Amino acid sequence: MQKLWRIKKPADINDLKHLSAALNVDMAIANLLIQRGIKTFSEARSFFRPKLSDLHDPFLMKDMDKAVARIKTAIDNDEKVMVYGDYDVDGTTSVALMYSFLRGRLTNMDYYIPDRYMEGYGISRLSIDYASENHFSLVIVLDCGIKAVDKIAYAKELGIDFIICDHHNPDETIPDAIAVLDPKQSDCPYPFKELSGCGVGFKLIQAFCMNQGIPEEVAFEFLDLVVVSIASDIVPLMGENRVLAYYGLQKLNSNPSTGLKTIIKYAGMIGEIKINDIVFKIGPRLNASGRIEHGKKSVAILLAEDAKELDDLGIEINSYNEIRKTLDRDITQEALEIIQKSQFYEGRVSTVIYNRDWHKGVVGIVASRLTEYYYRPTVVLTESNGLATGSARSVGEFDLYEAISACADLLESYGGHMYAAGLSMKLENVAEFSRRFEQVVRDSISEEQLKQTIEIDAKISLSDLSTKFLRLLNQFEPYGPHNMMPTFLTENVFDSGTSRLVGKNNEHLKLDLMEANRSTAVFSGIAFSQSEQMEMIKKSVPFDICYTVTENEYRGKTYMQLNVRDIKSRHDENDN
Repeated sequence: MQKLWRIKKPADINDLKHLSAALNVDMAIANLLIQRGIKTFSEARSFFRPKLSDLHDPFLMKDMDKAVARIKTAIDNDEKVMVYGDYDVDGTTSVALMYSFLRGRLTNMDYYIPDRYMEGYGISRLSIDYASENHFSLVIVLDCGIKAVDKIAYAKELGIDFIICDHHNPDETIPDAIAVLDPKQSDCPYPFKELSGCGVGFKLIQAFCMNQGIPEEVAFEFLDLVVVSIASDIVPLMGENRVLAYYGLQKLNSNPSTGLKTIIKYAGMIGEIKINDIVFKIGPRLNASGRIEHGKKSVAILLAEDAKELDDLGIEINSYNEIRKTLDRDITQEALEIIQKSQFYEGRVSTVIYNRDWHKGVVGIVASRLTEYYYRPTVVLTESNGLATGSARSVGEFDLYEAISACADLLESYGGHMYAAGLSMKLENVAEFSRRFEQVVRDSISEEQLKQTIEIDAKISLSDLSTKFLRLLNQFEPYGPHNMMPTFLTENVFDSGTSRLVGKNNEHLKLDLMEANRSTAVFSGIAFSQSEQMEMIKKSVPFDICYTVTENEYRGKTYMQLNVRDIKSRHDENDN
């Protein structure tokens, strides 16, 4: 599939000159900073040198004083307290964080993770009944609850208090809990709105420490859990999240909790852990138990301290991840074969696919895979508790949630945001939903939104990749949403003569590149799954590349590598 290259608008020349001079950096680095909203020396200093003192006062968050007071009362009166969280990484790290902090202060407490299949997302009625039957007087909810108006009303009837710590968008009506911590409430003055669920839980612990005269370092001990939630929940890596992630990575690399250390060991991770390592290695393992068995196992390993228990749980969670990968691969392949063999999907701008036997725990991953393959809004459904239930993924800037909302009369429930959603419907509604969803997407999606787009930060020459440039580029980490690894465009490069196919099936390109009309320096690159470009490259004609830059280590030596995202012949139609 041909990709659209879109170069970001360069910064204003006066702003560029001012920042370049103030920081003594070249214009390309200044441009990257301005693209990220950084225009002054002080803003650049905060970006490159995050400080824990930059964290906002947690008491700026609406209801924080009420939440702290209620927890203090529970401790003073030795109440029975339950910590409740979602079954994904953000939820399980949130529960582990809050439980770890409170278990030395409360003598009677437990944690609860809802069953993905029996209870579904959010606060369940079953969990409230469990809390009532077991005499819990306070429930602290993390990473969900902001829309649980009816459930909180039911809990109130049973005499159970709730503190809600959430980060999702609220509806007009807010649950009538003792305290609702969510910076996205319209009347919440907290200055940073993009915390993860675990991040909100961290702010509650930070506030409690401040209120009770506990050293702030006690709260900072949990930053390894916070960074795992930030990376896995794909929240913007800017502002307060950048500070939390920066120091969370330091903790994760120097002195992780025993549970995370065990996961790192069984994931076979060596060397410095970065955000991508969390996204692709740590996060999937914590998610796997909730997908395959039960999310409580993820909390258990994050709380465990006994060496044998840790190893047993590490082996078990690793096995769940292997099962998850097998299911993911097999169901994705099955779905691709169905789509490719059926005329029903020809010419469509969306995909809605249903199979009653698919595993509910991986349909979201499969939806992502199909979206990558066909690049169109995708819904993958299976049967669960008598309903067609599944996940949806979007493309580009297309508002998936709005498209699903247009079919709301066919649905039993749905929720999510612009890029991803979950939904359920009666089995007999699947065919009509597929027809209606296709029509809604066709009427509202643009041709450009159906093309995979690579956002390019700047056009540079390979000769710009100096030691100083790379050193400064490394300081842009940690990367993530709103601070993605910069993608560059270099035009008019050619094969030095030694580029070759690599990989088990010769599916990748190992590139050795030179710039036309410049120095004779050779730059090493890798282009994954782009072997079809080899014929053009070997013609010794100039071509254009867009790429990111990484540093790899081999036998004690560090070298630069271009990760080439796409290649275009100079004769291709100019899509830039």
